[in-house]
Formats: sequence, C-alpha cells, structure tokens
Amino acid sequence: MFNVLALSHNDTQKLLDMKTVIEKVEIAYKLKATKRASLWPLIFHEFVPGMADMDIKSGYLTDADIFGLKLVSWYGENSNKNIPQLIGTIMVFDIHTGAPKAILSAEHITCMRTGAAGAIGAKYLARKDSKTLMIVGTGNQAAYQIAATLMVMPNIEKVYLYNPINQSGAEKFKDTISTRLTNEFLNYSNEKVVAEIKEKFNVEFEVVTDVEKTTGKSDIIITVTPSRQAIIKKEWVKPGTHFSCLGSDISGKQEIDEQLFKGALVFTDDITQCISVGEAEKAVKAGIIRPDDIIEEIGAVINGTIDGRLTDNDITIYDSTGIALQDLITADYTIAKARERGIGTAFSL
Repeated sequence: MFNVLALSHNDTQKLLDMKTVIEKVEIAYKLKATKRASLWPLIFHEFVPGMADMDIKSGYLTDADIFGLKLVSWYGENSNKNIPQLIGTIMVFDIHTGAPKAILSAEHITCMRTGAAGAIGAKYLARKDSKTLMIVGTGNQAAYQIAATLMVMPNIEKVYLYNPINQSGAEKFKDTISTRLTNEFLNYSNEKVVAEIKEKFNVEFEVVTDVEKTTGKSDIIITVTPSRQAIIKKEWVKPGTHFSCLGSDISGKQEIDEQLFKGALVFTDDITQCISVGEAEKAVKAGIIRPDDIIEEIGAVINGTIDGRLTDNDITIYDSTGIALQDLITADYTIAKARERGIGTAFSL
C-alpha cells in the first residue's frame, strides 16, 4: 500500500558529505529554537544490565513535513557472533498522513551528524582565532569530529590526539586520519569545493600522552569517549577554552570535571536531556549548577537570539547528547538525494 525506500549503510555513505550535514544540523537546531521542531521523551531500556540495552530518540520537524525515530541497540555479546555490537535504524514518516517514507541504516548518519554537532559547538562558542584542537578519544567518531571542526574553524593549525585508554590506538589513528579525511568526507561534484576543503585538512597531527599539559595548550577540546569519570580537570584548563562534549549520552557517563561548569558559559542541544543523561548531569546533581544556570540551547545562539561567548577569557561548554532532530533532518536529505540518484531499494508495505 505504501511505497517505502530502504537505504543501507553503503547507500548513506555514497550520499552524504560533511559540509551539507553541518548545514542541515544547524537548521534542525534553529527549528527547535523557534518551536518548529520538537522532541518526544527519550526511551531507554536495559534487557541485560551492562550487556544489552536499547534507546529510542524521536521527534518531528514541521518545516520538513516529517516525524520519526532512531532506535539504537547495544548488545555486548554481538562481537562473538560476528555482528556489530551497536545497531541503529532510522524510520521516517509523513507528518500529514502518518505514512512511512523510508527506513535507513543509522550508523553513518549518526557518525556524520555527531561530528557536525561537535563542530557547531566550536563554530559558535570557541574563540574565532583558535589554533589548537585536542580530540580526547580516538575511536571511530574522532575522525568525524576532526573533519567537521576543520571545516568550520579555518585557523586550526594543530590537532592533538589523546587516547585515555590505549596510546597505540592513538598512534594507529594518526597514521590513517589524513587519508580518511580526504576519502570519506568529500562527496562533492564541485572540484573547487573539494580543493578548498582539502586545504583546510592540511594541519599537523600529534599524539600526546600528557593530557594535563596538552589541556593547557588547547583552544578547543572535543571529548568523544565512553568514560564514567572526569578525564579533564578544571585546574588544567586555560581561560578562553571551548569544550564540545559528545561522549556522555546515558546516565553516569562523564568526561570533564564537573567543577568546570561553575563559572563557565554552558549550552546544550536539549536542556532536559542533558541534565538527565549528558555531561551536565553530575554538575547538576552535585549542586554545582542549577538547570537555570544553563544559558540556552545552541539553536538560540545560531539564530542570533542570544550571544554565545562574551569575552576571549570565557570557558564555554557545549553539552551534546544527540537529538532525534539531527538524525531526521539528515535522513530527510539522504532520502531526497537517494531518489534523485536512484539509490536504495523501494518496497511496498
């Protein structure tokens, strides 16, 4: 009865470029700030504590005429079955009829929109003359954070790579990052655009082991780890530093010292979600800040409704747990490009 499009992981890789995803995620944030897009409550369930769980993030965008959800499951034992531990699926529906439009693999879309989110935090809250970037965590998501941030922060000259668990992992990451940047994020037909972005990727990468010393040298710090205790201490941080915190997305996770929130300018992608499962959770629970101390969601800064950074000495924090609107707006673009290029599998439901 309904003509539905299915898009695989390989399909989405062919269709997305980072520059466009950044633009789309900014639009999603702006729509949320103007009440033309909204979220529904996060659903989380553990099937087996510490071994198997799932969460559902959902919402709607009236300007895009869609609503939908992303369901992500994590099964720790899947690696023993030769299938990924983390599996994600996005479903998109027509807001006027409720009819299904598409079902998409969520992995690449999630990686791209998360990379875009960290970069957007830096774009609107970091000092414009920022020259040094530290990435804390060198798993798969780190490449997306670097690609997106270099696109929006043209003065970056050096990227520090710190892996709090495995230094050899950081070394391996450094060996491949330049190739990944030029191969994975440049799905553009315009050769001039490709050349301009490749020039932005021409920076120095350095693996570091002394996180205290490197913190003091970093203008922008992006954290993408599953840590449950602070990796960055407040006393290490110099005035004017910006943090984009992406790793905390379930209750109990933490990447930066909760004391950093005191006196910092704090922004989020969704205030309610961030104080319950984000980087701000521990600071709020400890009474270091109140929910009212969070200045605003990032969409208000992008819209120009409020200022972000006020002085060059401000410490700014962007707490991003990831919201369904990022996934949905990126999925909607992906669907349109797939239909235009004849990619994907159509089926009747």
